[in-house]
Formats: sequence, structure tokens, C-alpha cells
Amino acid sequence: GRYWNANAPTWTELARKGYDIYRDSFNTPGFFHMLPDIKNLNGLDIGCGEGHNTRLLAKAGASVTALDISGRFIDYAAAAESYNPMSIHYLNASAVALPFGDNCFDFATGFMSFMDIPETEKVIAEAFRILKPGGFLQFSIMHPCFDTPYRKNLRDENGQLYAVEVGDYFRNLNGEMSEWIFSQLPPELAANYEKFKIPRFTRTLSQWFNLLIDTGFRIDRIGEPYPSDKALKIWPDVQDALIVAYFLHIRVVKPH
Repeated sequence: GRYWNANAPTWTELARKGYDIYRDSFNTPGFFHMLPDIKNLNGLDIGCGEGHNTRLLAKAGASVTALDISGRFIDYAAAAESYNPMSIHYLNASAVALPFGDNCFDFATGFMSFMDIPETEKVIAEAFRILKPGGFLQFSIMHPCFDTPYRKNLRDENGQLYAVEVGDYFRNLNGEMSEWIFSQLPPELAANYEKFKIPRFTRTLSQWFNLLIDTGFRIDRIGEPYPSDKALKIWPDVQDALIVAYFLHIRVVKPH
């Protein structure tokens, strides 16, 4: 929570200025393309950040509650709600102790948040608990096969990515710090901002899927989004996302 409170001002400012191009160009569009019809459903967005994707859920017709461990992110999200009311209820709360009763939501989402929470099994268990029977959880994470402890991008003489070296796949990171900032930020502007400090918690594919299955979920749908030709014309720098899958989308259902 302390790290994300520190990241929140810069993250919110730069994302709202359009520098989170991998989110905007294909990650979030791919998520919503895979998402079932949520019109008139009651949903919970877990790890909502400043609320960008939460607002898209509400725009799709859902009644949405959203929470984040970072109070500063919630402040930014609530300010956006005040400016443009969408009947979203925001809470500063933990994903590993959801402040709701059992069986009370039709669906839950987690946009690129679950892999940043160390108690992975608690997040999944809590999501299962608050869902109604027949309800679904859909979440996105960094792709475990390619977001490994060792990773090196290989580029040709024109700077185009043509391959990715990955390694140490089976070693779980449990809090190792990464520091970065949106790659599209021009260097002269980047100098004005501190880099994000984000603890990494990596899990293998089998760990993710077996955790979901052991919790009681039924696997329903898998997505590995990549940029379309149209997206590449608008955001040519996301070409590297055609080489390997950067993100993994998972939908699971709580059985009746």
C-alpha cells in the first residue's frame, strides 16, 4: 500500500495523459472484447487504481463497486466520479480481506492488479467467496511465460523487437523491486518524474491455474491479447507486443 500510494500521483497523471499505451491500445480493449455482457449486473473491481477501467465497466451498464489498497488512488478515482458521476462506489480496502458478505456480486474483475498482491491465494479465495453461484471472475496479469525473473529484449539494427530471451521461469519472485516508468514518456519529461517502485510477485502458469481450480473455480475462457493492425497505425511502438504475449486474461466461474 505504501508503494502504490507513492506511485499514485505520477501514475494517474501520466496514464490520463495517454502514456499507458499498452493498456489503451490492446490490453484493455482485449479484456472488454472477452468480457461477457455485464449490463444490469452488480460487479466488484478489485485493485481499481485511479478508476480508468472501472469507469469503462460502468459505461458498459454494470453497477460497480471498486476498491484499492492505495488511499491516494481512491482519492483520484473518487474525484473523477464527482466530476462525472457514474454511480460507482469506491472504497479504500484490501483485496485479501474484502469488506463484503458472501455471495453478493454477479461478477468481479481485476485489471492488472492480482500479480501485484503477495497473498495470491487469499485474493482468489476472497473473490470466490463474494461471488454468487454462477458468477464470474475475470482478471488480467502479466503473462507468466514471458514476464520471468530473467528477460532480455532482442532488437534488430532498426530497433525493432524480433525475439525475447526468458529464463528462471520456475523461480517465484516474492517482493523483488522493479523500477520503471511508461516507455513512451520523452526523456526530457521523464527526468521530471520519479520511477514507479513496484514489488514483483511472479507465479507460473500451473500455479495460477491450479490455485483457481483448487479454490473451486471452473476455467471458462483464456485470452492473450495483441495489437490489431488498426491499433498499430495509432500506436506503432506497441509492435513488440506481436512477438510474445505480454498479458494473460483469465475468466473463471463459481459453479452453482
